[in-house]
Amino acid sequence: MYYSEDATQAQVAEELGMSRATVSRLLAEARAHGIVTIEVHRPTTFDASGLAGDLTQALGINRAWIGHGSSVVHAGRALAPQVGQALEAAELHFGDALLVSSGASVYEASRSEVPTLPGVVVAPTVGGMYEPDAYYQTNEIVRRMAMKVQGNAEFLYAPAMPGPELAPMLRNDPTIRRVTALWDTASVALLGIGAAPRLRTSLPSVISKDRNTMANSVGDICTRPFDRDGEPIVFPGMEDLVAMDFDQLRRVPHAIAIAAGADKVASIRAAAKASLFNELVTDAETAQALLEDA
Repeated sequence: MYYSEDATQAQVAEELGMSRATVSRLLAEARAHGIVTIEVHRPTTFDASGLAGDLTQALGINRAWIGHGSSVVHAGRALAPQVGQALEAAELHFGDALLVSSGASVYEASRSEVPTLPGVVVAPTVGGMYEPDAYYQTNEIVRRMAMKVQGNAEFLYAPAMPGPELAPMLRNDPTIRRVTALWDTASVALLGIGAAPRLRTSLPSVISKDRNTMANSVGDICTRPFDRDGEPIVFPGMEDLVAMDFDQLRRVPHAIAIAAGADKVASIRAAAKASLFNELVTDAETAQALLEDA
């Protein structure tokens, strides 16, 4: 918790029901016994502007923001300054819609410092009521993000994959339609890009677990998997999926993807090829890998 989740010693003590002194002692013992090792590296210098320009051209997108990133801190937190810059550049005004997808990077970004955008409407791009993992609970991400930007939250009270009997009723529900209407009018969307299923430890429950179906998947966006050409992978039940479709993503003026890591290179390239996002926040290492891959 202390090293991987950036928790304070006081938070760890409270969570585990022990004293802060005990937490401090255990952390010290972990270092003494080699369970935890700490290394200090000289920061890598790079031309962020030049790298962003090269990446923009290579991916065929409108803009890129490059940060240092970190192998310890999650991308959503490590790249929070760049996410903030992307939001500021989008010039959102009172009443504009800011959509947020599910995913660990967007979830962590919602817990970080972002610009205040008073009066902006924050809404999800996908349902997710029955997801066990916090970073797939889109309403929770919306609530956090709305608090951070001082905006107004619009919640989607629908599972990402309702049954065939429930799906038509949800599509016609006024509260659901109020959110899904924003998918066609939103100014900005913050989007997580998932890695290929074989490289992940967890998946949204709605994505098919069938190996044959997902064999060609290199990633997903808004819980919609795609192949290396960015073409959607279809599996049973997708017709009932409560999530933005690819055509809607392509119409968002500022579709900002937040993604970093070697496991995301193929999915980022495929999503860019299909124009599923037009702006990217990533780190220098991933940017270099994308350029080499290109």
